[in-house]
Amino acid sequence: MLGLYLRIVNALKARQEGASLVEYALLVVLISIAAIVIMTQLGGAINDAFTTVFNAF
Repeated sequence: MLGLYLRIVNALKARQEGASLVEYALLVVLISIAAIVIMTQLGGAINDAFTTVFNAF
């Protein structure tokens, strides 16, 4: 019984090849959504900071 278990575990380990293109695409989408949300929330503050710097000169 233990031998069967070890063969199954070894077979499953051999099939894992790393991240696929779909996983990378999901990461890109999640990072993009996070960046958009952050920029939307901080947009007014960033605009005010640039306006202050621009008006100082």
